[in-house]
Amino acid sequence: MKALAADLSGATGASMIEAVGLSKSFGPVEVLKDVSLAVYPGEVHAIIGENGAGKSTLMKLLAGHLQPTRGELRIDGETATLTGPVDAERRGIVLVHQEILLAPDLTVAQNVYLGRELPKGIVVDDRGMNEGARKAIRNLGADVDPDVVVGRLSIAQRQLVQIARVLLVPHRVVIFDEPTASLTPIETRALLKVIADIRAKGVSVLYISHRLPEVKQIADKVTVLRDGRVVASHSTSELQLIDMARLMVGRDVAKLYPDRHAAAARETILEVEDFSVPDFAQHASFQLGKGEILGFAGLVGAGRTELMEGLVGLRPGRGVIRINGQPVQFPHVDASLKAGIAYLSEDRKGKGLLLAEDMCVNLTLASLDKFRRGLQIDRAKERVALDKAIGEFDIRASRKDMLVGQLSGGNQQKLLLAKMMMPDPSIIIIDEPTRGIDIGTKEQIYKFIAVLAGQGRSIIVVSSEMQELIGICDRIIVMRSGQIVGAVAGEHMNENEIVVLATGVKSGEAA
Repeated sequence: MKALAADLSGATGASMIEAVGLSKSFGPVEVLKDVSLAVYPGEVHAIIGENGAGKSTLMKLLAGHLQPTRGELRIDGETATLTGPVDAERRGIVLVHQEILLAPDLTVAQNVYLGRELPKGIVVDDRGMNEGARKAIRNLGADVDPDVVVGRLSIAQRQLVQIARVLLVPHRVVIFDEPTASLTPIETRALLKVIADIRAKGVSVLYISHRLPEVKQIADKVTVLRDGRVVASHSTSELQLIDMARLMVGRDVAKLYPDRHAAAARETILEVEDFSVPDFAQHASFQLGKGEILGFAGLVGAGRTELMEGLVGLRPGRGVIRINGQPVQFPHVDASLKAGIAYLSEDRKGKGLLLAEDMCVNLTLASLDKFRRGLQIDRAKERVALDKAIGEFDIRASRKDMLVGQLSGGNQQKLLLAKMMMPDPSIIIIDEPTRGIDIGTKEQIYKFIAVLAGQGRSIIVVSSEMQELIGICDRIIVMRSGQIVGAVAGEHMNENEIVVLATGVKSGEAA
């Protein structure tokens, strides 16, 4: 990837797309304030900032999904008004959304070609669409069956399908909003290679990511948003990672991961033996100690999420589970929650939170028995609990009654963590704890996890970010093709060891 970065020379000439004093308000709240930037042909322009800084709003303005309250959009140097995303696509501007916008009941190929199906006489060319979808996804470093219904795919696989769909549209400007948030390093490298290829063809790229090493690697220029305003714009060569982080959060972020103190011996809290989830995970066995942070690593499709969902009763599974030495069975998720296991889904918007409800409703949903007063819910008690959660987890919201869908991704994740701590679990499973979250909020989430472990709670962290697992975990278990293939700890807990286990390729054979 160093060679990739070296190939990214600066672009010159007239701008392809330009924002001039763009502002956007939702009612009385101004989320974007007088933002100006220009993107040139053959340039990768990164937009970074904390959650809630206005990045996604800006991208939606540039792609026609929103209309500005004030300001001007220019395309090829001329003032333009986009009537919607279809108009933007007609002009060659496409957006890869952070949210997954696919039809879950259609196949991969049907989603990739939805609205632009390939004809074959008077019918649809299913074979041609399958071949085209398979090739488009393989270009992104993955192999997904085009006949599979999208609802059966992992979040990461859905993201790859969504990217493949967007890149099939003829494009001059491609906007990526957190495209690698759920991807592993191998899939990420493949995507960055694709971006380098389209850049070399003169395509303009706007790139949002909280993964600052990616930004340093791929971008020519970096613009930093904070509180809806541009606070800095520099050539990437002028900035180090620590500079980017400081500009994003407005303070020094010297130490991302909290200190961990290894225990000489831990009491075993959870034992899993020969546990299988049909079609996803086979014969998994592992143990979790009291106060331990245990990581699960692997490539997209390795079965990590499905194994955890099977353990807590969200999927059918079979095998032996013991808590404190006692065998247990979880036919549904309520049973595992009552046994002291909390599960935080990787899909916080689709499965973890009710976006159309307020924070109070979401916070107490998993522990309503604590708030019952006769046949009713004690709303005053709920509000007290919300005030406490806001303080403990630093949930930042302009109003306590605002809908959860209006919160930034980082604050949604902190609310989900607060929600799942309400039942006072002893075992916490967190799937992708910092997916789509800025570096300042990541630091907070890591501290929360360390504090919970310090209280004696046992924690499993599933993550696609190897550095995250290495930074916060005591041990890391690696899965490949639905099976546990090894574990690393101590000095062996490094990226090379994990990649070797995750891919099955010996380090000496890797290109």
